[in-house]
Amino acid sequence: MLSLLGFGTILVILLLLFTQRVAAIIALAGVPLIAAFVAGNSPSEVAAFVKSGLGGVVGVATMFLFAIVFFGIMRDAGLFDPVVRRIVRLAGNAPPTVAVATTALAVAAHLDGAGATTFLIAVPAMLPIYDRLGMSRLVLATCVGLGAGVMNVLPWGGPTARAAATVGVDANELWVPLIPAQIAGVVFALAVAYYLGRRERIRLAKVADGDASAVIEESTARVGGRIAVGSGSSIGSGGSTPVGPSAGGDDSSTPVASDAAEADTPAESAAPASGDPALLRPKLLWVNAALVVATLAALIASIAPPEMCFLIASILALLINYRGMKAQQARVEAHAVGAMLMVGTLLAAGVLLGVLDGSGMIEAMAVSAANVVPDGMTPALPLIVGVLGVPMSLLFGPDAYYFGVLPVLIEVGDQFGVSAVHLAQASMLGEETVGFPISPLTGAFYLLVGLASVDIGKHIRHMIGWAWLVSLGMLGVAVLTGAIPAWAS
Repeated sequence: MLSLLGFGTILVILLLLFTQRVAAIIALAGVPLIAAFVAGNSPSEVAAFVKSGLGGVVGVATMFLFAIVFFGIMRDAGLFDPVVRRIVRLAGNAPPTVAVATTALAVAAHLDGAGATTFLIAVPAMLPIYDRLGMSRLVLATCVGLGAGVMNVLPWGGPTARAAATVGVDANELWVPLIPAQIAGVVFALAVAYYLGRRERIRLAKVADGDASAVIEESTARVGGRIAVGSGSSIGSGGSTPVGPSAGGDDSSTPVASDAAEADTPAESAAPASGDPALLRPKLLWVNAALVVATLAALIASIAPPEMCFLIASILALLINYRGMKAQQARVEAHAVGAMLMVGTLLAAGVLLGVLDGSGMIEAMAVSAANVVPDGMTPALPLIVGVLGVPMSLLFGPDAYYFGVLPVLIEVGDQFGVSAVHLAQASMLGEETVGFPISPLTGAFYLLVGLASVDIGKHIRHMIGWAWLVSLGMLGVAVLTGAIPAWAS
């Protein structure tokens, strides 16, 4: 009975998250509270479950909040602008270097762990260059997605924060062993970008020679995107995009190639400007850079808990860049308001985990699931989870997977001695990290396809294989370095 109630709770939460009937906070906190009372627990018992669950996620929620504030301040101060301009300038006119520069720009822009910010920086910066050269916008979306995806493993990224909350450990503890795999992922993403750029150069040469098939391919990639996004019509299968032409500041039905071609230096003209010039602090560029390096070094060396590192870094960033209470308060409010949605989601997930654990539902669910899973497969459970991470991003959003599916997998693994940390780390190498740019269950996905003006279905088909390949490469490095066991003993 308790097992059925637990699976029913997870199923209802997943359905609510899939169909977007209610906010994630309502689904994650409201449904388990109802289930706890249905199971016959008293109000005082349920309160104890909630208190225990919140205690397990408060550190992760705090880390996420101050990380967003810190990197937001660094972005306001213009720390990342020179990097963006230099990468765009180095792109040149050769499709391979343009593609590599696109991925490198996305990697640099995703340092703050925010997918929407990365897409808003990288796509508008590179789009005029792609249009001027006649390169496919599908390649643009894929290169940006790969760069953002491999960087989404960072401890202040959404998936890692969720995984840490579920497992009950510091995000740093999950991330540090995966640093070699993440570095390899960046290399793999750049290699894929180079290959896609070379393939584009060959296709463009065929277009110049009048090859009809190459012309049709180019036309389909672009016109399909304009119809899907520019007209606001239904795209993909069974839905319309919430991102119209205004999202990227560019109506795809209006060619932008001529504007780029008329510029003396198209690459520089495409570089994004900072949101508010009054907030820029160019004289403090190296001071801010040193602060970022010191913060990352403290995280890697585990000098202090991640939330303390980012709290101190945020305080120093405010004191260094913005003097006076009003200016500092304005910067905190500008970034903390958006971060609060994720913080609220993490706290609601703490309620879910506390109720499932305290009521005994998750243990009952694990026993039931363990009876179904063949004994011979369970030692390889982390490897299986890692292999399926990218395609699972099409089925499970970050909340649904890390707060609904992963707890059950952890309990199943616990029945056979499989580490919860290894299952979480294996998930982080694909599920809503490398896989989030192809996941229709995330809002940033629609921003990516909207800004690039590509069809959702075409984008997913174009990118999923490359994303999966990069994810498998990262998994292989994680296995070779011992971060994730190929076979749990």
